[in-house]
Amino acid sequence: MAEGRMSKPEKDFTKDADKQLPEAEELAKKGNVQGAIEKLLALEKQTRQASDLASTSRILTGIVTICKEVGDWARLKEQVLSLSKKHGQLKQAVTKMVQVVMAFLDDTPNLDTKLSVIEALRTIFVEVERARVTRILSNIKKAQGNLKEAADILCELQVETFGSMARREKTEFILDQVALCIENDDWAQAAILSRKISTKYFARKAKKTAQELEAEKKAQEKKEKEEEEEKEKEKEKEKKKDEKSDADEAGQAAKVEDDVTDLRLRYYEQQILLAKHDDNYLDACKHYRQKVDTEAIEENPQLLHDTLRHIIYFIILAPYDNEQSDLLQRIHRDPRNVQVPLEAQLLKLFTIPELMPWPQVAEKFGAHLCSTELFSADDPSSMMDPSTPASAERKEAGKRHQRWLDLRDRVIEHNIRVVARYYIRIRLDRLRDLLDLDAVETERHLSRLVTAKTVYARIDRPAGVVSFAKPRMPDDVLNEWSSDMKSLLGLLERIDHLITKEEMMGALRKTK
Repeated sequence: MAEGRMSKPEKDFTKDADKQLPEAEELAKKGNVQGAIEKLLALEKQTRQASDLASTSRILTGIVTICKEVGDWARLKEQVLSLSKKHGQLKQAVTKMVQVVMAFLDDTPNLDTKLSVIEALRTIFVEVERARVTRILSNIKKAQGNLKEAADILCELQVETFGSMARREKTEFILDQVALCIENDDWAQAAILSRKISTKYFARKAKKTAQELEAEKKAQEKKEKEEEEEKEKEKEKEKKKDEKSDADEAGQAAKVEDDVTDLRLRYYEQQILLAKHDDNYLDACKHYRQKVDTEAIEENPQLLHDTLRHIIYFIILAPYDNEQSDLLQRIHRDPRNVQVPLEAQLLKLFTIPELMPWPQVAEKFGAHLCSTELFSADDPSSMMDPSTPASAERKEAGKRHQRWLDLRDRVIEHNIRVVARYYIRIRLDRLRDLLDLDAVETERHLSRLVTAKTVYARIDRPAGVVSFAKPRMPDDVLNEWSSDMKSLLGLLERIDHLITKEEMMGALRKTK
């Protein structure tokens, strides 16, 4: 196949094509399909050697159209493979032929014929069309229930390297790949594929003013008028008409790319599924925040309400660290929280340094939280037969219960941080009373926070005392003493200056 660059044709075969194409179609209608194809193949050789792209494209599409019209799909497949492999074949002509054959796929008499044509098209390397055909094949396998094969077929495409494919279409392909991997329970592959999408592509554009919209509308109308005039002038020139059509398609693709809201929502929904699967609560919260910053969500009260609830739930469930603490404070200041008052109350408890006993939290918020799809106070393992195989419903029920236990852990960890803030030393019995836990759980939660370096604590078991005072290094003590002495000497010097000043003022008053 020749390279894709355009070259000036040595001879124009437009008139020959105009004459022989109808003749070949008439021959095919009379039953002489082979004679019609041979007639066009003879002309195809001449147009190909003369680099007449427009005529070659018409002949290739004419040959496959004749095969399709007579219902000879085996011959069509044979001609597609033969024509694409001819020496010096023009790449643009092959691309046009493949596009025409793709349009015929819905007219195939049965699935086996359709699959055979698809496999033939996949052997021709025209990257965009091959990717689209592969997507059709993957959808067929998915409809047949063969998810693994559908995922393998679609994921073999590295569409991010296709320079001729529009960015929106690339993103759709990758999202389809991720969706198939998730359905196939291949979460690791789904996470890898999702990283191929740059979130900058989903960046929300600033709203345009009425004046900008009006000016844009006028410019578009002017452009369309000019295009119509140009189209009328070039109506009878097939080659230029084809180039014009390609330009129109590219322009249309660019227009579609302006609005990527549907892709943005689909991408973040997939990221939320991945984060939930890995119990990565902080990432889930971030993805929900990206999702809520979309006009489609902001303009839908029900979707906005649900998304705000999930943002609060997942930031509370996220383990404490500097990033989580900062994000929690920013979410707490969000004025939209008035739409979810009960969740806002729960969030506020985590922003103030006060104890919140778990029994009181469970009593006040438990019924509401367990009515959502995220939490469940009932342990599914105690309600089901352990010998039964794990189903998707059972796994989801287990995750809901785990989130309930994680919420309890976050409340207990908050209480330990509050105690560490106000106490230097505290008896273990008193700490158990404040946390409303037994000795084993108290030590377990305290040890977890110490290991994570969230708090500093040392337990003296024989004495039954917990110390939250961090020992200081000799250098730190000496530096603090040096700083205190410097401050003291500075104060003494200022006092001496003031005393001297008063003595001088008193002496002046006596002399007067």
